[in-house]
Amino acid sequence: MVAPRTPRQMKNPPLNSAFAGCGVLAGHRLALVSNRGPVEFALVGKDQLEARRGSGGVVSALAAMAQGSTITWFACPMTNGDRLAASRPSEERAVPGTERKSPDFRFVDVTQEAYDRYYNVFANPLLWFLQHYMWGIAAAPNINAAIYDAWENGYTVVNRAFAETIANELAEETTRPVILFQDYHLYLAPGFVRKLLPAAFLQHFIHIPWPAPRYWGLLPEVMRTPILSSLCQNDIVGLQTHRDVHNFLYTCEYLLPRCKVNYQRGTVRWKRTTYVRSYPVSIDVAAVSETAVSSEAEGYLEKLLPLRGERTIVRVDRLEPSKNIVRGFSAFDTLLSRYPDLAGKVKMWAFLVPSRLELALYQEYQEEVFALVTQINQRHGNDAWRPIEVFHENNYVQAIAALTQYDVLLVNSVIDGMNLVAKEGVSVNQRNGVLVLSETAGAWEQLGRYALTVAATDVEGTVQALHSALTMSAPERRRRARQLRQAVAREDLADWTRDQFADIATLLGTGKLSARRALAR
Repeated sequence: MVAPRTPRQMKNPPLNSAFAGCGVLAGHRLALVSNRGPVEFALVGKDQLEARRGSGGVVSALAAMAQGSTITWFACPMTNGDRLAASRPSEERAVPGTERKSPDFRFVDVTQEAYDRYYNVFANPLLWFLQHYMWGIAAAPNINAAIYDAWENGYTVVNRAFAETIANELAEETTRPVILFQDYHLYLAPGFVRKLLPAAFLQHFIHIPWPAPRYWGLLPEVMRTPILSSLCQNDIVGLQTHRDVHNFLYTCEYLLPRCKVNYQRGTVRWKRTTYVRSYPVSIDVAAVSETAVSSEAEGYLEKLLPLRGERTIVRVDRLEPSKNIVRGFSAFDTLLSRYPDLAGKVKMWAFLVPSRLELALYQEYQEEVFALVTQINQRHGNDAWRPIEVFHENNYVQAIAALTQYDVLLVNSVIDGMNLVAKEGVSVNQRNGVLVLSETAGAWEQLGRYALTVAATDVEGTVQALHSALTMSAPERRRRARQLRQAVAREDLADWTRDQFADIATLLGTGKLSARRALAR
């Protein structure tokens, strides 16, 4: 997802309708649990707090899930203002920019030192990199004393603090509470909660890819076994794709002692039965389409259109290695060299969002990207034509405006949990643009049959795909664009929420789920 956006009315029935339709859930207390919450507080003056809507793609999806539901949201304090707010009595707080109130939410009280170890040493540099296959096996980082310290005194401490805060809040519930954990920051929390609230219904949705078991083998057994055993204390584990479901089941079978895996049913049996399911996250099509035709977007288009070519290739990415930006630019470089008739006619717009610049690897990658852009523009450009236009900023509306105008959308990420840019692009594009999509992006399972597919490392194949997209006949472009739009509309953000709630309601009611969202499509 490019950037946070404000919840709006959806084209499908509102999400609270989906919630209300799951009658079994009506009497249950619901809790959302994520690293980042729906609201951030900024200090104004010495002790005044100003509430701002929380940032991040996961928050955007969860905020939509929470609309209309009675949900308590648990999250870490992210700012000094959050930490001050955490020390004050909790109450419902309005989400800025909306007429709705946010869910009731609680900050989890952890020290800054523990949070830094949990987030900046273990979760992001280690788990994020591992789950995105960002290490060459021989070049994987050393698991040293600092990592062990971050695991014991950061990741474990913060996850336990989440569990204790949740248990204290929900201990008096007379009906079975339903607790929805989110993502890689909180893998240990379900295990701790299960001990404190044995009867609770636990679900954990993982927004990033789940790698194969041999790659998990790079993490020491004293870390990976607690992670797997904790996740298997959930009633449901949700992942983005069927490939991720298979990898999760295989990882448990391969690395979790004494567990039993049933691939046909999509279950892991380790002290209890855990159902493993695919819930591909999507976009709010109506909200994104509304943004695309807003006056703000029109203002950006006035500035962008003079920069377009006869054909325009667009990419929108966070500026980080898993997005494969360098290979995409290298393919464009080769395209211009091989087909000199494209000179002066084809341009690329690259909207690159700054990301994690506190990490040396990200700084180095940014320098490599900009050096290559300079080389390509000098090699192929002239005073009247610059092949690549780079927009280095976090500007969601500008990016959406640009996506309405692409002739080719290049999404060649090395690996993604989903990649919502692909879904946003095909939903708002006005030129029957062609999608060139990496088969290791999560979105490929839904969109790949209507896109031009490339392997992430295949620069030559990407050159050929770009050329095929630029020269594709108008009828074929229209057919593919229509099918892509329909594919996203069939499974949008409302469906993501409804599918999860429906499975929770079914499991609460009958104790069993079908294999519908396990491995078979």
